[in-house]
Amino acid sequence: MEDVKPRTLTIRSAMPSDYEYCLGLDHTVSTEHVWQMVLDESEGTLQIAFRTARLPRSTKVLYPRSGEALVRSWELHAAFLVALWDDVVVGYVNVREESAQQTAWVADLAVDRSYRLRGIGTALINAVRRWAIDRNLRRLIVETQTKNYPAIRFLQKRGLVFCGYNDLYYPSQDIAVFFGQILL
Repeated sequence: MEDVKPRTLTIRSAMPSDYEYCLGLDHTVSTEHVWQMVLDESEGTLQIAFRTARLPRSTKVLYPRSGEALVRSWELHAAFLVALWDDVVVGYVNVREESAQQTAWVADLAVDRSYRLRGIGTALINAVRRWAIDRNLRRLIVETQTKNYPAIRFLQKRGLVFCGYNDLYYPSQDIAVFFGQILL
């Protein structure tokens, strides 16, 4: 009988040698839903709402940042963590610290498409929570595109709640939605 090595997941600080592997991950997402922004301005009132809209067919959503922009961001942020599955880089999270607001802000959270649904994204979010708590930060915020419905559902299932948006946020002019959580 052949020995089967157990799968191991490790989260550690990224090194510049990890950048190429992170850029090589498949960042795309397929979805049949999006969050659609509805704007209603009537009777002196402005109302903005987001609703889940079903698309006529599955669509591929591209990552909103270029490789060059990602590398610049990784070099500037307070924490850049990678996930290794059996010593292979399969995901990462990029966090900046907003000290004045006591907030850890996740700008990028990515898991290679072929490694999703194995708990890697959850492990990365949990590592960010620990990192933020160790720095006495009180809030965690994660950004994503309204087109990235799988990410929206992922964040909601992990206890983060919608806390805002920014129109034309990404270079692609996509809307960003923000999900937050108070850290205890």
